[in-house]
Amino acid sequence: MSVIVKASLGTTKYYTEVIAGENTLITDEPIDKGGQNKGFNPFEILATSLASCTAATLRMYIDRKEWQVENIDVEVELENFPLTKLAVFKRNITFKGTNLDTEQLKRLYTIADACPVHKILTNEIEIQTKIS
Repeated sequence: MSVIVKASLGTTKYYTEVIAGENTLITDEPIDKGGQNKGFNPFEILATSLASCTAATLRMYIDRKEWQVENIDVEVELENFPLTKLAVFKRNITFKGTNLDTEQLKRLYTIADACPVHKILTNEIEIQTKIS
C-alpha cells in the first residue's frame, strides 16, 4: 500500500497545510516553539496514526466477530528520547458498553498489534530523501 501526502509551509511560521487525496489538515507547533498552536504538531500526528489505526483495526475485527462493543478508546502517549534514539509509544485501549471475557480481551490485544501502523513502527524503517 502506498500513500502520498503533501505538506506545504509558507511564510507563517510552522503553519503547515497537509493534503492527502481529497483531505486536508493543518499542523503547527506550540506557541512556546514559535508556532500558533493551530493544529496538531508532528509528534501528535505520529501518535494519532497509531491510535486511529488501532481503533479501526479493532472495530473491524469486533464487527466481523459480531461482538457488542459500543466504544473503543485508544490513548497513545509518545515519549521521544533523542539522545538515546529511543521513542516509546504507550498505548492504552479501553472498551465501553461491552461484556468481553478474558479470552476475547487477549485476542483483541493480539489484534491491536496487527494494526498496519503498529507493524510499520515496529519494523525496519527507511527514509529516502530527494531534494529538487
